[in-house]
Amino acid sequence: MKNITILGAGVMGHGAAQLFAQAGKNVRIRARRESSLEKARELMTNSLDIMVEKGMLTENDRKQALARVTYTTDLHEAIQDADFIFESIPEVLEHKLDTYEIIESIVSDQTIISSNTSTFPLEELTQRAEHPGRFIITHFFNPPQLVPVVEIVKGESTNEDTVDTTYDLMKEIGKSPVVLKKEIKGFIVNRVQVAMLREAFNLMEQGVATAEDIDIAMKGSMGFKWAFCGPMESQDLAGLQTTKAMVGNILEDLSNTREVPSFLSEMVENDQLGIRTNEGFYKYDDNGEEAIHTRDDHFLDLLKLLQEKAENKERNVPTAK
Repeated sequence: MKNITILGAGVMGHGAAQLFAQAGKNVRIRARRESSLEKARELMTNSLDIMVEKGMLTENDRKQALARVTYTTDLHEAIQDADFIFESIPEVLEHKLDTYEIIESIVSDQTIISSNTSTFPLEELTQRAEHPGRFIITHFFNPPQLVPVVEIVKGESTNEDTVDTTYDLMKEIGKSPVVLKKEIKGFIVNRVQVAMLREAFNLMEQGVATAEDIDIAMKGSMGFKWAFCGPMESQDLAGLQTTKAMVGNILEDLSNTREVPSFLSEMVENDQLGIRTNEGFYKYDDNGEEAIHTRDDHFLDLLKLLQEKAENKERNVPTAK
């Protein structure tokens, strides 16, 4: 896995390109417009600059990573000699299927074709595929160059070699991959996230708490713990008898709605779309640039801490108490 092709230069595409380049891979990133490629180059450069400032990379690391990335608007040029293709184009099924047909007519039988989709199952993505066994989903999270987890999703036709090679590649570029034993809508993270959001929205609808108070409560509790101790381990540490009592006492009172809350639909209809329109649950003055910068700065600090702890563990260095 030396030659990596990234299809799509948006948020997920340029972030993934940066990751592969940092790991020493030769990266080609393809977009339909030169302006998209220039924006991707600018964002990658800025991201790497900040990592140098924080001492997570050297200046030489930054230069080498940028030098490993080439840019093109030509799909045929982008996929030549590719060992692994990361597809992150818009979530339009016909567009994806047409792209896969072109890819399979050019690349070798050993090339792995990976989609970042969170919308379409592999059965739909491979409906025209000549070699469905080499298709897989690698679901990154925004921003992909910072958030450690990648969900690896296989279909019924996916070869185990494809799964194993993809898993090893994700580990090689510094990610924390998880492999789903079977495909399910929303995978792991989005299913848990939507269940949590359903209850958060219900609390707002009942007038129990504001969006801001819910954020404060979650950041200072679950958000504080889960970076180092996930929900299942947390229950082990609390004691499962306590968990059983808590779940039994609260579960029947939780929201079980199957509908999108009316206030959320109204917000979307009123063009309150979050940072894109400077208003959502909060108001913004700059299309959320300051909020994104603050988020990424915090994420980098946390990522640096996680990396340092992992390195110390490998060297058996005791952590400070």
